[in-house]
Amino acid sequence: MTLSRLSLIAAFAVAACGPGEANPPTDPAEPIETPGAAAPPAAPPPGAGSILPGTGPRSFVGRWAADVSWCPNTTGPQRPIEITTTRFEGYENSCAIGSVDQVADGYEAALTCAAEGAVSTERVRMAVSEQTMRLTWLNRDNAVVTLTKCTTLEETSAG
Repeated sequence: MTLSRLSLIAAFAVAACGPGEANPPTDPAEPIETPGAAAPPAAPPPGAGSILPGTGPRSFVGRWAADVSWCPNTTGPQRPIEITTTRFEGYENSCAIGSVDQVADGYEAALTCAAEGAVSTERVRMAVSEQTMRLTWLNRDNAVVTLTKCTTLEETSAG
């Protein structure tokens, strides 16, 4: 094949991938299958180590409050803790989740937190059962806080 013909084929291939055909972030592309490639395992093997932030079960993701009447609050000391797969946000502190390990009764997370100008590390255990989380501060003599999952304002009882 001549160089000009290869260039023409490449130009058509690139043109076929126009901006309207890209997958949005919420709709990932289908995996590429290559002959002879083994399928990835459905679950990590036992003892595989930390779950990377942004992966794994998300039972702990949400807004959690020590008192359900705090759920509508967005500021102040009586506001919910907001947990994502990568962040742990509370009153006057902001933490990045460095790792999440599955344990027998939930998940343990390593946090790097900034509060009042100081940086610290924390480890917490999050054990969720339905709408309740038992949050254990492993670096604080295993202090335990029981939290209730906040839902939308219409679903959250203030009583």
